[in-house]
Parts: sequence; structure tokens; C-alpha cells
Amino acid sequence: MKFPNSVPAENAGALFCFGRFVVVLVSLAAFLAGCVGGDERADLVIINGAEPESLDPAIITGQPDMRVVKCLFEGLTRLDPREARPAPALAERWEMSPDGIRYTFHLRTNAVWSTGEPITSEDVVYSWRRALDPATASDYAAQLFYIKNAEDFNTGKIHDPVAIGVKAVDPHTIEVELVGPTPFFLDLCAFPTLAVVPRFAIEKHGDRWLTMKPLPVNGAYLLDSWRIHDRIRVRKNPRHWDAVNVHCEVVDFLQTDSPNTAMNLYITGQADVVWDKNLVPAELMDVLGKRPDCHTFDYLGSFFYRYNLTKPIFKDFRVRQAMALAVNKRRLVENITKGGEKVADHFTPKGMAIYHPPAGLGYDPELARKLLAAAGYPGGKGFPPVEYLFKTGKTDEQIGVELQDMWLKELGIKVNLRQTEWKVYLAAQSALDFEISRSSWIGDYNDPNTFLDMFMSNNGNNRTGWTNLVYDGLIREANFQTDPKKREAVLQKAETMLIKDELPIVPLYFYAGVTFFDGDKIDGIYPNLLDEHPVYAIWKKAPKVSPGPKR
Repeated sequence: MKFPNSVPAENAGALFCFGRFVVVLVSLAAFLAGCVGGDERADLVIINGAEPESLDPAIITGQPDMRVVKCLFEGLTRLDPREARPAPALAERWEMSPDGIRYTFHLRTNAVWSTGEPITSEDVVYSWRRALDPATASDYAAQLFYIKNAEDFNTGKIHDPVAIGVKAVDPHTIEVELVGPTPFFLDLCAFPTLAVVPRFAIEKHGDRWLTMKPLPVNGAYLLDSWRIHDRIRVRKNPRHWDAVNVHCEVVDFLQTDSPNTAMNLYITGQADVVWDKNLVPAELMDVLGKRPDCHTFDYLGSFFYRYNLTKPIFKDFRVRQAMALAVNKRRLVENITKGGEKVADHFTPKGMAIYHPPAGLGYDPELARKLLAAAGYPGGKGFPPVEYLFKTGKTDEQIGVELQDMWLKELGIKVNLRQTEWKVYLAAQSALDFEISRSSWIGDYNDPNTFLDMFMSNNGNNRTGWTNLVYDGLIREANFQTDPKKREAVLQKAETMLIKDELPIVPLYFYAGVTFFDGDKIDGIYPNLLDEHPVYAIWKKAPKVSPGPKR
């Protein structure tokens, strides 16, 4: 292990605890290594977080799922590893009309499925129509709503998929017609929901297509195996169009949402990369953050909570506002997360050059009490018990306890805590089976729209029960704008509705990126605002050989 050369006195106790942490659990790490290592040691082992919900590009919603899926399936574009900008993938080139509404994509002639079949324009059309089909139930279907008639098809206003503005001109040419100029459309083409999936496999096997062996994929890697609560192993796809530039032959994604387990596997050399800060024990962050293998960076990520506005108690805006004003967000980042997170009073993070977010609500417990009394609940009297939903994890649990305490002390409101594992948590959100829910959002592309359009009425990621036609109209108006300043002004107006005037959500803080890997051993991981690190670009450095003794 590498530690800083000197440790400040105030960190000495934490360092002692860290040492005990490693010693006590090293046997656990050895046991887990036996479970996950198998007979063949992967070239690269990544601690990926919770067990994926699925590997179907059309229905996944979580970051752990997407990291694996991006290895297996590609779209017309992909994000480059340095700046997370769209780059050619299955499409080798494209043209855009002068008005920004029509795109013509040209597929690579050497793009084939891992099982040998050619990838054609019809595969692209089928994949996008499938993602939009209401029967698929894709929470991310709205990523395609910028295409002509896509939203109307998804919401049942039209039933003929041919009306959707995407068509195959010939086996290697696709034409796309948008509803208006969309400056981030090429970014969307890199998102998993728009990935190309094997029509021949899905039509033959239906919902069981992912169990095919071998599974037909078009990404840089093949699916080798998936052991539940253990690992997903992927292996280099020799038929990938860019196989020559895929560095690691075998990659393991280890499933755990336990920070203790994650850091032990990493520290004892059983894993090479820990992606997420929530896989780092928060109580040790002060010490671990000073290690040379701890890499920090800013990125587009927001932590917030949602109200379920279908619940009677939250239909009153004063209740939502009172609970928001009673939260001391600084306590969360200073006492719990401790990783450089910034307090949030707006939803979209700063850092996007084209947008400056508006101010929202701050911390004002006195005003909060007045609003709650005006709503008919002075001192919390008569306020029904409500529930705060959150996923498994120590940090999320600590935040839940802190919020529970604030609402009780400041407002007299009793909040019960409901902790569930990742898949149950996602299902509960989608079904609106909650009253208040812990939430987070990582930007899918470098544009404020990736944060704001998710709360449009027909967006599957809304998950608040809130619908507002004025808000919907503002988002659509903004994305028709070609003048950046006018577009920014419209988006600011929409965000003000979201975080101040209507308040279906309450921003708490902005994430700070933290990744653990040894830069002397690993290369190809670059800090960027989307926290995007394509696995195909990562490689192990050759070990340094010490020179022999002089003769």
C-alpha cells in the first residue's frame, strides 16, 4: 500500500482505524478473491457497484448497468475517453442539413455482429422503434423524442412505427428527421437506449434473448459470463470494427455495494479500479483522499430527493417548500460525504460553458415552520407519518438518518426510513411506490437538457407524479432555439419552475468525482465532466523492470 509520506495529527486516529480496517478484513478479501477470481485472472478488474438490473440497452437505467452494456453494445456514435465527446462508432460518418433537422448516417461496411451477421440500417431502425415501443417500457424512451413523431408513437397518439422519422435508405445508410435542431443529438446516439440490438435474436427468443449463448453483440467486448452477486466477465470481441485498439483481453466487473468489501478487494490487489465514491468508506475519506491513487475531478452529477406528488400530503406546495427549507445541506457534505461535494440550491451542476443555472431555495428553518403552519400543521401537529426511500449503502443510510432528524427537530414531522437493495429501489421509484425518495442523476451528455428534460410529463425518468404543460413547453421551446443565449434564458426559466416555483424535487448537493487506480499501473482513464471512461481505452502498463547491478 502507498500512503502519503506524512500524516497530519488530526488524521492519526483515522489512519489507525484504516490500518485495523485492512487487517481485520483481509481474510474476507482473500475469501472473496477465491469467489471472484476463478481459474483465469482478468486483465482488468473493476469494482462496478450494485448488481445490474439488466443488460438490455433499451430498459437499463442505472450507471452500473450502463458501464457493462457500453462494452457489449454500440450505437451510431460513442463517447471518446478524454473529453466524452461524440465520435464515430457504427456510423463511420454523417452529414447534417443546414437547418440542423436532418441527419444522414453511413454505417461501416465492416460492422458485424459478434456471431458474424452483418449490421445493417434496418437493425438501427428496428432498435430505435423497439426502444420507443410502449410495450418495451423503456424509462429512457424520451431520449428519442427529438425524432419526428417519436413521442407521439411512444405515448400512443400514433400507432404506425413507419411514421417515426428514422428510415433505412439502403443497407448502410440511415436518414433521421428531428422535430427541431438538437445540438446534442450526436451525444444521444452514443447513449445505451439508442444502441443497436440484434433483431434476429430478439425476434427468435423474445424476452430471453439475453440468455443466448453466444450472445450476439456489436461492442468491443463479448459477454463471457454473469454470476449473480459475483461478477460479470467480458472478453474482447475479435469481430469488432476497432478490435485492434481494444487493449484488455478479459475484464471483470465485480458486483458489490459495500464500501468495505470494495476497498478491501482493491487494497489487497484483487481489483484494479474502484469507480465510485459511494464505494469508498466515508469515515475514511479524509485519509484515503490523500493517497496518490485517489483521483478526484468535477463532473455532472446531482444528488437530490423527489416528492411523490400523487400523495395527498405533497399536493400542497407549502408542505414541499417547508421540508426543503428545513434541510441544512451543508451538514450533509461536511459530516457525511466529506469528498469535496458542493451544496446545491439548483439542479443542473455548474461547469457547462453554455449554461449558468438559476438560484433556488436555501436553508431557512424559521420560514419553513411558518409555511408548515400555514398549510395546517403547526409544529408538525396532525402531519401524517411519511416514508423516505433509499438504496442500500452506508452513506445513503446516514443521509436518510440526518434528513429524518432535521425534519423532526425543525418541523415536528416524523419520517420513517425505508432501505431497499438496488433493484427493488429502482422498481419502487418507477412504480411511484414511495413518498419521498433519495435520487441522483449523472449527466448523459454535456448539456443542461440532460438534467431538465427528465421532468417533462411523458419522460419515464420523471418519477414524481408531477406534470406541468408549461414546463414541457419551455423545454421544447428551448430545444428549438438556435441562439444559445435565448436558449439559456428559456432553460433557466424552466429550471426555476422545477427548483423553486413548483418543487417536485429538492437538490441537496453536487457530486465530486472520486476514482481509485494506480497511475503507475493503469492508463487510459481520464477525468471528464461525464465521468465517462470507456473500458476499451483502458490498459495495464508493463511493469517497470529495475536495472541490474552494474558490472
